[in-house]
Amino acid sequence: MAQLKSISAFSSSNLAFHGPKRESFPYHGKVCCPGKLSSFQELGARTSELQGNAFAVSSGNGSVTRAHDKQVIRAVLPSYSETEVSGSTKERGLRGKLNKVVLAYSGGLDTSVIVPWLRENYGCDVVCFTADVGQGLKELEGLEKKAKASGASQLVVKDLKEEFVKDYIFPCLRAGAIYERKYLLGTSMARPVIAKAMVDVAKEVGADAVAHGCTGKGNDQVRFELTFFALNPKLNVVAPWREWDITGREDAIEYAKKHNVPVPVTKKSIYSRDGNLWHLSHEGDILEDPENEPKKDMFMLTVDPEDAPNEPEYVDIGIISGIPVSVNGKNLSPASLLDHLNQIGGRHGIGRVDMVENRLVGMKSRGVYETPGGTILFAAARELESLTLDRETLQVKDSLALKYAELVYAGRWFDPLRESMDSFMEEISKTTTGSVTLKLYKGSITVTSRKSPYSLYRQDISSFESGDIYDQADAAGFIRLYGLPIRVRAMLDS
Repeated sequence: MAQLKSISAFSSSNLAFHGPKRESFPYHGKVCCPGKLSSFQELGARTSELQGNAFAVSSGNGSVTRAHDKQVIRAVLPSYSETEVSGSTKERGLRGKLNKVVLAYSGGLDTSVIVPWLRENYGCDVVCFTADVGQGLKELEGLEKKAKASGASQLVVKDLKEEFVKDYIFPCLRAGAIYERKYLLGTSMARPVIAKAMVDVAKEVGADAVAHGCTGKGNDQVRFELTFFALNPKLNVVAPWREWDITGREDAIEYAKKHNVPVPVTKKSIYSRDGNLWHLSHEGDILEDPENEPKKDMFMLTVDPEDAPNEPEYVDIGIISGIPVSVNGKNLSPASLLDHLNQIGGRHGIGRVDMVENRLVGMKSRGVYETPGGTILFAAARELESLTLDRETLQVKDSLALKYAELVYAGRWFDPLRESMDSFMEEISKTTTGSVTLKLYKGSITVTSRKSPYSLYRQDISSFESGDIYDQADAAGFIRLYGLPIRVRAMLDS
């Protein structure tokens, strides 16, 4: 079993860009990126430790709230005096006045600093929100204490793993959505489910604004805010990285000390990483030069294919109407199925992608992605479609998949166009039912078997032997008609 190495916190990864200073205009800001990883545990244990088990968060007054999968984990924190965190929540802030803001919260340096900054600049209560999308139990440890120390009035944690896989990942898989030939949209799919939950929490707690910590150079600011616009256009949006004077990690640490916010003591990661149940991405450091090969110790979810087992492993994927339902004959929930395939694929070095992509904001960026389970599922779904979809349908589906992927990448998940395209994908995938067997070996995937009760493949027709259904003599007339335009052009030229 491959070992997942410990990764340092990503709080510094969001400090690379300083947007233009805004003097006093409120309600416009930047995106805080939850799901940033600080560490992974042993391969496959990232999410299983939370799935199916109760998780408890203690509040500041000693009470404990327990929750199972799909339930909200809520920790209510005590109020704080002005000596603890500067900035009154009863008066107008330096930039305006908001009542209550729901902040996408990771517990790193950036979001820890955003809490007092919001209080100081908007005179508001801050409700911290963290989404569990499979980034690992380690990421959720100590959040209540950190939020309390930063000055938050409340912490809300929601387990979104099953919703994330069922309602976001699997529709993209069914659509065959891949951005620019390689990217399986790991971060792109996660942002709308997180932002949607933030809108829900804002309604629950009576907030009039939401905030995030994404930089002004990235895609995530767009993904978060388009979801906010689509689901509740009345919410104000605050994006500190597009407003404040903080230009980097040292500035953030200084601001934290000034406002009595404990600075998270973590080793600064040389990479910017984002992880969830679908993938783990790596950017920054030597990867910024596309000529550099990634270092071997950078990878966390997958072993080096050269070090993978010398014996192949076979895995059978069961699919119903384009949606995976089982692995090796065992039915699993969406999140459990993906988690299990991550373990299998990871130990065989499956799913590594190194690419230069075009960001939505116009620049090119280089990223390395690990998507072991997702790569296995895409291979299986694509192969089953070769049996169940006719040529014209497959071609139209593939052409629409490009646009589908573009919409998801650009944060337009709740766009009517994507929703309409999804209805089309659901309709044409009704017969995409069956199973596919894959052989995994040192980073490669080989299809060894595929079958479906709705298969359009007929051995009696495809065989080289003569049959009753297909008369080879008919091909002569077909070729003459099919080639007529070519013959006419040739006659014209002569």
